[in-house]
Amino acid sequence: MHFASRVDQLKPSDIREILKLTANPEVISFAGGVPDPVLFPLEEMKQITQLVLEEKGRIILQYNSTDGLLSLREKIALRMFKIGIKVSPENLIITSGAQQGLDFSARIFLGEGDAVACESPTYAGAISAFKICMPKFVEISTDSDGMILSELEAALQRDKKIKMIYVIPDFQNPTGKSWSIERRKELIRISHKYDIPIVEDNPYGEISFKEERMPTLKSLDSLGTVVYLGTFSKTFCPGLRVGWLIASNPIIKKYNIVKQGSDIHTNSLAQAEIDKYLELYNFDDHIKIINEVYKQRKNIMIDSIKKYFPADFLYTNPTGGLFIWIEMPEGYDSREVLKKALDRNVAFIPGESFYPSESIKNTFRLNFSNVSEARIDEGIKRLGEILKTN
Repeated sequence: MHFASRVDQLKPSDIREILKLTANPEVISFAGGVPDPVLFPLEEMKQITQLVLEEKGRIILQYNSTDGLLSLREKIALRMFKIGIKVSPENLIITSGAQQGLDFSARIFLGEGDAVACESPTYAGAISAFKICMPKFVEISTDSDGMILSELEAALQRDKKIKMIYVIPDFQNPTGKSWSIERRKELIRISHKYDIPIVEDNPYGEISFKEERMPTLKSLDSLGTVVYLGTFSKTFCPGLRVGWLIASNPIIKKYNIVKQGSDIHTNSLAQAEIDKYLELYNFDDHIKIINEVYKQRKNIMIDSIKKYFPADFLYTNPTGGLFIWIEMPEGYDSREVLKKALDRNVAFIPGESFYPSESIKNTFRLNFSNVSEARIDEGIKRLGEILKTN
């Protein structure tokens, strides 16, 4: 049997393989980037599903528009307006999670031999989604304010094969970093200057531990070069697989065509359930509860890292999102540390998974959203004991 050449380069996700090991309830897992299921609005969803099926079940269970339910797109457009993104429902498509938006972006902008510029490190799921199109990855260094844009512009001048810029400006996965306003404005300038589309992945923007929110790239974009990806997976119920994509007219038409050929439309029942929830309940109140819980867990993890980790380890202290990034001194190998950690029933994700081309061994990612406060402290304590004897 012969497979397409693009399939030969694909490998199983390291993260998914590690998550299999965390099924044991005794394992304190800082590995998955998942919300706490205790915070899912289970009782409300039971009532909502019944209501949706009673009110328009035969319509919802039938094939529907590729764009998505109009009433849901209208509600999302209103939420986007609150953060400075002026969009009509016609420029918004409901996707099967933001991950589908990444897949479509690769198919639309990247061909074999083309290049995508991205932060280094970057989201492992994006690396997997892009690799199917066989591009080259141009990794751009980051600092505490985001991507180093002088490095990006030099790459654009040097490499004319770069066809897309992929970034996560808010509480980035895996580092938890957020871009400064100056970097955001400068990236838009560069995008407009070189006529290069930006894919702005923003699954964590609403998971913020402070009142003030940075403007999205899309809200700063006057020429329509930014494609914005949003999702309900981190703030609501990831199993519903409902996200959205915003783009200007010429671009959104391409996404619509690709989606028609992919899955026709996103799950209509899931769309209707979210639509009804937004109608009957205050979604911002739900997010506020999530943020209070996650902020407390993040603070406990930071305090535990300070208490138990070696003093020469570097770590981020995010103001939102789900992740803390650890940088160990040279000579440490996070995969070797993980083996010892698993022996102590603790799991995390080695940093190598987040670099598409480079092999950087002395970093790892910790997740704090789906671990109780007591288990966070105990898990970090065990990790600290391993790291001090490594």
